[in-house]
Amino acid sequence: MAGVERRRYSTTIAAPVGVVWDTMLGEQTYRLWTRAFDEGSRYEGSWSEGSRIHFLSSTGDGMVAEIAESRPNAFVSIRHLGMISGGVEDTESEAVRRWAPAYENYSFTPVDGGTRLDVELDVAPEYEELMDQAWPRALARLKELCEGGA
Repeated sequence: MAGVERRRYSTTIAAPVGVVWDTMLGEQTYRLWTRAFDEGSRYEGSWSEGSRIHFLSSTGDGMVAEIAESRPNAFVSIRHLGMISGGVEDTESEAVRRWAPAYENYSFTPVDGGTRLDVELDVAPEYEELMDQAWPRALARLKELCEGGA
């Protein structure tokens, strides 16, 4: 897709796949590891395939998406469809059409001693630096949570 780059981030976590899946996607623990992006990061919706989901910042603005694919404890694909600003979804403006749909995929692979988590996402150029800074911090926090850190 024009206007976006595919970014990749990964980590190995000393915990079973089910623990990593539940910690990454659980409503309360999601808020903890995604602080790397925004202190009030949260989601509203479901991780079930075909479900609509909102990813929100502390201001309530964010992104509207749907779960394109979900294979529990193995893979989830998020199809970002647009932005949310002031409580209003925008999936049709020219600004959104330049990058949407954009995908964010999480792969959970059992490895000796734990789980390899691979994250791939489509990123607009103006967000590449932010993602390259925030994702490693977010994955480090997720690893800490999964491995028993508070």
